[in-house]
Amino acid sequence: MAAAKSKKLRWQLVAVIYVTSLFYFLFQGGKTAFMLYMILNLLLVYLVLGRWSGINRVSGSRTYTVPSANALEQSLSAGSSLDVTLSMKIPGYYPLPYVIVRDQMQRHNGQKLAFESSFVPNWKRSGQVVYQTPPLQRGEYRFMHTQCLSYDVFGLFEHSGQFGTETVFNVLPQTVPLRQWNGIQRGIRGPYSHAIASRSAKETTQINGVREYLYGDRLSRVHWNATAKTGEWKSKAFERESLPRTIVILDRYAGGYALELATRFELAVSAAASLLENGLKDDTAMGLLSIGDKLTMISPKSGIEQRNIMMKHLTFVDADAVRPLYSSLQQADTILEPGSFAVVITPDTGADVIKSMEWLSRKGITPCLLHISSAVDKLSGNTSWKNVMRERGWPVFEIRQLQELPTVLEGSGIA
Repeated sequence: MAAAKSKKLRWQLVAVIYVTSLFYFLFQGGKTAFMLYMILNLLLVYLVLGRWSGINRVSGSRTYTVPSANALEQSLSAGSSLDVTLSMKIPGYYPLPYVIVRDQMQRHNGQKLAFESSFVPNWKRSGQVVYQTPPLQRGEYRFMHTQCLSYDVFGLFEHSGQFGTETVFNVLPQTVPLRQWNGIQRGIRGPYSHAIASRSAKETTQINGVREYLYGDRLSRVHWNATAKTGEWKSKAFERESLPRTIVILDRYAGGYALELATRFELAVSAAASLLENGLKDDTAMGLLSIGDKLTMISPKSGIEQRNIMMKHLTFVDADAVRPLYSSLQQADTILEPGSFAVVITPDTGADVIKSMEWLSRKGITPCLLHISSAVDKLSGNTSWKNVMRERGWPVFEIRQLQELPTVLEGSGIA
């Protein structure tokens, strides 16, 4: 509305100047008045022809890349920036001194990022602009139509056009590679289990290849076809059972994250994503329990489809739980299955988190705590609750930054 009013006022100003020049020519006469009147006519023709400058039929394309070593990956992680390139072509012959380009990106929560640049069209009436986005938060982003604006040499009237289609892409939670699960495995099987874990795991009936014959193997284990082909004794190799089904429990109670809500909750989400991704790489059955405004339970499974489902949930998750962790867990009483291993990711401390771990233990679930620490927790110096949990055999890990997670889970960072 304001733009239309401003445009109307500009045309009124041009009309006043033109009428004044016309009266000056009619009543004063002379060469000066005639030249002034002719110049204003030419300028008026120039201003009117700007409507057919061709910019309303502008065409172009948008490409974007990630300026990092992972630029070839299709998925983006939180903290990544995009290098966006816009190429434009303007039909027609009308002279354009410059073109202003406005691009806009919208996040799923309504947040908008606007970018503005300009270029001078070359003799082919085409041009290109490049810009870089700030580091992006996790979520779904949508590129809107790109708008191109042009003004006459006096800057009086604006002519615009747009091109492109809406482009949607997701920014996944940031993750870190985890080399080992030593700390968690000790929590499941005891401090010395890493030496015998592969041998103590039960075998399934699924054949997983051929191995050398070992003295004492039963005749039913002998792989007779391989033995006949090679001339040496060969035995069947069977797949072993994987680790117990693992459930990552994400605490989404905003009150627990205190004043550092945004930073600490993002750390919790990134830690959950890292654990899930690493477990699924090892074909561990991974599940996710996320209790917020709505309860979300993704049952433990393995496979790439399971990863996509959980990552999609973590991409949009918010700290919107109305109850603390202990009360939230009770909502999931009927869907948590005994015999699983649970990694609880929470900022809770003291008696509250102990009650949550006791509740899981009574359900027949082996719990493990990944505590999202803060500066306040460090200054308080209250570690008695950690001692209680260690006495009951519940591993406690503590991180303040995502980069600490690999070291902590390898065993050196047990709180």
